[in-house]
Amino acid sequence: MAVKIRLVRLGKIRTPHYRIVIADSRKARNGLKIEEIGRYSPASEPSLIEVNSDRAQHWLKNGAQPTPAVEAILKVTGDWQKFKGIAGQEGTLKSLPVRPNKRVAYEEAVKAASNEPADGATTMKKRAAEKLAAKSAPVEVVAEAAPVEASVEQAPVEVVAEAAPIDTPVVDAPAEAVAEAAPTETPAE
Repeated sequence: MAVKIRLVRLGKIRTPHYRIVIADSRKARNGLKIEEIGRYSPASEPSLIEVNSDRAQHWLKNGAQPTPAVEAILKVTGDWQKFKGIAGQEGTLKSLPVRPNKRVAYEEAVKAASNEPADGATTMKKRAAEKLAAKSAPVEVVAEAAPVEASVEQAPVEVVAEAAPIDTPVVDAPAEAVAEAAPTETPAE
């Protein structure tokens, strides 16, 4: 029986994945397999190549012939060089960088968010409540923004009068007199 080491195609139309298998050369490409010894996925960068080196060496010693594509994969992993006894047995396989665990990253983000005070509204109701509060009490917002002014409000009137000189004199006048003194607009014709 002529045994081949070849690729079995899996996956969708434009996203192929392959299994590296040992099969009879007279069977169809995706036909009966003797053993699966690895995987190959060319879609990722760098390509995913996993080969069970012990089983590949076993089948190569027993006379299984690799197809040209599998031979190239075995050269990348270093199994072909090991079988032939030539230099370069470590191979040139590039490994994927280690991806962070999504669960750990999520737990860290939740922990960081729970430790920090919420600085903004997250729902429409909360935003509307903040806007209403800002309109009804603008003095509180100014007091929070400027702590110096807050200390001035708590100080006695005499101390405030000495500390803050007034540029324009303030005259106590009834509101009606102020309204009469203000110029009125005439409608444009």
